Amino acid sequence: MAPWISHYHPPESTVWQGRADSPAHACFFQVIQLLNLKEPLPVIDHFPAFALLGFRCDEGIRRNFGRTGAAEGPLAIRTALARLAVQTQPLTCFDAGDILCTDSDLESAQHALGEAASLLLRQGITPIVLGGGHEVAWGHYQGIAKYSVQESLGIINFDAHFDMRPLLPDHQGSSGTPFLQIAEAHRATQRRFDYNCIGIQRAGNVRALFETAKRYDTHIFLAEELHQSRYENCIDFVSEVINRNQLIYLSLCLDVFAAPYAPGVSAPQTLGLTPWQVLPFIRQLAASGKVISYDIAELSPPYDVDGRTAKLAAHCVYDIIHYHKKRKSSWD
Repeated sequence: MAPWISHYHPPESTVWQGRADSPAHACFFQVIQLLNLKEPLPVIDHFPAFALLGFRCDEGIRRNFGRTGAAEGPLAIRTALARLAVQTQPLTCFDAGDILCTDSDLESAQHALGEAASLLLRQGITPIVLGGGHEVAWGHYQGIAKYSVQESLGIINFDAHFDMRPLLPDHQGSSGTPFLQIAEAHRATQRRFDYNCIGIQRAGNVRALFETAKRYDTHIFLAEELHQSRYENCIDFVSEVINRNQLIYLSLCLDVFAAPYAPGVSAPQTLGLTPWQVLPFIRQLAASGKVISYDIAELSPPYDVDGRTAKLAAHCVYDIIHYHKKRKSSWD
């Protein structure tokens, strides 16, 4: 048995509950299939197929001096998603369980997440990884990189922060470092690094981080630009990323949203974006046919008010699934 399996917890059917009087196949709790990654994976006969994969970890947030609680995020998102209506029929969507971070061993948990994501991708299943802190991105990327080495990859991160902080002593990462780690991995393998951030807050990133982003040719669309009604410009921004890459990795940090919409995050944003300033771009990307994998990070249920952030995250998953277009293979 592969070592990464020691960090894996299979899915539980008790998570998927809803109204008993719902018509058959009407809601997510009725159509989700359980997928135990310890067992042989099924042959997929209907595409696209999705798998929710939890990353129950907030060690990266702790290392980044944030308020912890994101390890509870995957369960909260699943609970909120269970009751949402399903509009796409038939729908192939699995719950693939969780990767756990134990004994503060973030690096092993990230490696395990990469192995699990790669396993799903090889099976033709699109992962939707549920964090967990944004350290999820470095583990998730490892799986994408293992699966696809040759094709050009564009990264779009909806986030108030660059998450390109310097590594900690002993080369340890945190929730603030994943995209610097990805940048360095690209440099080591001489791959083009195409990193694009939407929703960046000037006041939330020190000047040195803007300089780091510039050094790695990061493309930025500031939150204030969307607040100033530059919507068409952002459509073009996203279109350019799609057009210059064969594959897209979409990462969504929930702290990109304003605190009234997303109070349950590690770092709430007073001047964050509204859902309707973000969802159209998620739909645009999902419909492009180029997104290889998705993740949603930083839901912290202990600080959530009325489950607002969990419900918002669930609606993002809903849009990903309902707007996602199957990627074309090289032989299509």
